[in-house]
Amino acid sequence: MGELRLMKGNEVIAEAAIRCGCDGYFGYPITPQSEIMETLMDREPWNETGMVVLQAESEIASIHMIYGAAATGKKVITSSSSPGISLMAEGISYIAGAELPCVIVNVQRGGPGLGTIQPSQADYFQSTKGGGHGDYHLIVLAPASVQEMNDFVELAFRLAFKYRNPALILTDGVIGQMMEKVVLSDYIPRLSDVEIEEKYGSWATNGRKKNRQRHIITSLEMDSGRMETNNIRLQEKYSRMEEEDVLSEEIQCEDAEYLLVAFGSSSRICQKAVDQAREKGIKVGLLRPITLFPFPKKPIAALAKRVKGILVVEMNAGQMIEDVQLAAGCSIPVKHFGRMGGIIPSPGEVVEALEQKLIGG
Repeated sequence: MGELRLMKGNEVIAEAAIRCGCDGYFGYPITPQSEIMETLMDREPWNETGMVVLQAESEIASIHMIYGAAATGKKVITSSSSPGISLMAEGISYIAGAELPCVIVNVQRGGPGLGTIQPSQADYFQSTKGGGHGDYHLIVLAPASVQEMNDFVELAFRLAFKYRNPALILTDGVIGQMMEKVVLSDYIPRLSDVEIEEKYGSWATNGRKKNRQRHIITSLEMDSGRMETNNIRLQEKYSRMEEEDVLSEEIQCEDAEYLLVAFGSSSRICQKAVDQAREKGIKVGLLRPITLFPFPKKPIAALAKRVKGILVVEMNAGQMIEDVQLAAGCSIPVKHFGRMGGIIPSPGEVVEALEQKLIGG
């Protein structure tokens, strides 16, 4: 049983990184995620586990430090908030093209532009559709609690190394700044270079040749035929993710006549909205995507055959709704309700939108 504490979501990300045997953090401060690096600096894990913690010159510098460290097979993590992730986009595309595992945390804030430091979910498209150039996907996990902020760090690393692909923990200022009870993970020892090779394969550039060709980590390929082959392999990998590692949660869906679909902090609000709606006699359930990529298409498609309509609740202008509409197959009405600019919707507003857009519409 792990240690029980009252902690802020951002602090938990830092603690979980230390405890899961992370080798290094490279990042740059930006509100509302700066406590991740601040907590790591306060904890001084280099004295405890040997973990490297470094504030880079910029977000661009930090993501390329991640690239270099990930190429050696190490468990490395970075974090930022929306504008900072935009600056990292080129490097993230390079990492995905080079097929390197790493974990990226985005504590979203409102945009576009510099926007606001208040919470948002407007980075859904950026996170799930690539974000940078080229045909690539990140593994995207959407925690809905401080406990999941803890649990998803090790899960993100496990999936990143399974697929040799960057994994993104997509959260926001609500959960990043929220304080809740959390059961911390037990410590996992850091792996040596030999143990990394034994566990994850011999692809890393660790300096040991062992009678083999040297490993060259790159996303560059000048021959278009070979580049197409690389892209085909990537697409096959993404398809395997969709078959093997889709995660979602269904809440009170057994008898539901209407369905809410929401992720992250919006799903917390929708849980209360479900209770309020049922008190009014409206049979509504909630499907919470946990992996935003791979997206839970099959669970949504199955529920779409049983309910009269779906309301997608997001703190943005309407982004995940497109994936929900595709999954539902246009068989039933799929409507959107969202707030923007850092405004957090209330459960009552969600119920009112449900009544106006689906039940009375």
